[in-house]
Amino acid sequence: MKKDVIYIDTEDDITAIIGKIKESREKIVAIVPPKRIGVLQSAVNLRLLARMAENGGKRLVIITNNKALTALASMSQIHIAKNLQSKPEVAEIPALEIDDGEDIIDGIKLPVEDLVKASGEKTEVKFKKNEEKEIDETIETINVEDETVTEPKDNPKSESKNKVKVPNFTQFRKKFFLGAVAFVIFVIFLIWANTVAPSAKIIITAKTEKTPVSMSLNLVGSSATDTTKSTVQSITKEIKKSVSIDFVATGSKEVGEKATGTLTLSNSHGDPINVPVGSTFKKGDFNFLTVASVDVPGAGVDHGEVVSGQINIGIVAEEVGSKYNLSEGSYISYIDDISAYGSATNGGESHTATVVTQEDIDKANQALQALSTKTYKDQLAKQFSNGEFVVSDSFTVDRAVPVSAPELDKEVITGSKAKLSSETTFKLTAIAKSEIETYLKLAINKQIDNSKLQRIYDNGSDTVKFSGYFVSDQTAIVNLTATGKIGPNIDETSIKKQAVDKRYGDVQSTLERIEGVSDVDIKFSYFWVTKVPKDLNKIDIEFTVKND
Repeated sequence: MKKDVIYIDTEDDITAIIGKIKESREKIVAIVPPKRIGVLQSAVNLRLLARMAENGGKRLVIITNNKALTALASMSQIHIAKNLQSKPEVAEIPALEIDDGEDIIDGIKLPVEDLVKASGEKTEVKFKKNEEKEIDETIETINVEDETVTEPKDNPKSESKNKVKVPNFTQFRKKFFLGAVAFVIFVIFLIWANTVAPSAKIIITAKTEKTPVSMSLNLVGSSATDTTKSTVQSITKEIKKSVSIDFVATGSKEVGEKATGTLTLSNSHGDPINVPVGSTFKKGDFNFLTVASVDVPGAGVDHGEVVSGQINIGIVAEEVGSKYNLSEGSYISYIDDISAYGSATNGGESHTATVVTQEDIDKANQALQALSTKTYKDQLAKQFSNGEFVVSDSFTVDRAVPVSAPELDKEVITGSKAKLSSETTFKLTAIAKSEIETYLKLAINKQIDNSKLQRIYDNGSDTVKFSGYFVSDQTAIVNLTATGKIGPNIDETSIKKQAVDKRYGDVQSTLERIEGVSDVDIKFSYFWVTKVPKDLNKIDIEFTVKND
């Protein structure tokens, strides 16, 4: 039968040993104690091991030559073997010899049952009922996964009052390490919280006055901005789109196919005769036209007889209709010396159809011009994604000559509509924000009173409006209006120095005494920061404008 060997460390307590036994999957468990048997020198601990093994269906064997441990194991009916290859047996209790050169167990400290061996009698050791009960209760309370479990208490009658409990140094080292790490982290946090984290933003609301701006600018496309000439670089975006509209045709016309056939032309004259394209030949009341220009050969003599020159040519009816579908026969010719004989004509047919009229095209063009262009204007505006100022009035629509399908006087298929289309180009112009701000700053600076310490608080870029856009000699001109704000020129460095190492109320009362300051607020970086830092680099100054 297989056995499992468990090696006991000097630092292992009874709970750890029991846990190892429970983890074993073998029925026979061999325990190899250390040189100093430690917790195994207690009869109660051995009894605990025996009871746990019995409950778990396991048989314990202690591998030892130690006489004291052998005696204690025999009292708990635990098998002993001298080595892993020896046969295990429950040792008889010999006369106890304590001094074996290793652990010394004082006879006074042994349980009463051990002393019986001094008489040399073989006695089966039995525990008292109260001791059995205590062992059972102890087993029930042991949790091998909890390192904080209290060591089971031996019966005070069977253990010395002077026994010293061996501390768990592994657990102590772990707690010490965790405590040291926590202390270091705490120290680092204190250093960060008191030196790095503290910062403050001082928000100063200044008393300002409005400064109106009005000017006329020339938009020069990709050319550079020149403030001396009131020219500004501009950006134009465009979209090309085929814009169309459906319309109902109202014209009516007889349409269809023209009958066609073939004529044989004969020339009785001696010289060739030219018959131009579109020459008319008539049969009855119906006229037919030649589809090509031909030269009819002159007459010749064959065996003493005059033979007319002949040539075939295609003809087409003058008008559409089935009435031009004629049988073969002679045709009247309007060309001297030319006679004609035609084959049967066919393919002619006609019907009344709806066609496109000029009036229809004109009305559709008006509707096309009236279509909303807002969608295209919005699409162009979205293309200016860098904060440009869009000149709304610069939006233009350039339409090409509209084309009708079907064309003028052409038939519209029954149940469908005609369509009028125009290739159209949409354009919109904008000005970069930086270019506008250059003009605003220049215009507002001219209005600052040099006798006072003033500065620009708002250049008015949020209030910019364009009007009067028009194009003259290929140059676009637009009027710009805006409203900026100027106020006292307060030195930031001076404010920082006055606020250093002061609390909220002290800073507020100090700075509100400065001329031009209407309100002061302070935002600290963290809740524990209650003073403005001494480091000027950790102080930010933000100026805001008082809302009117």
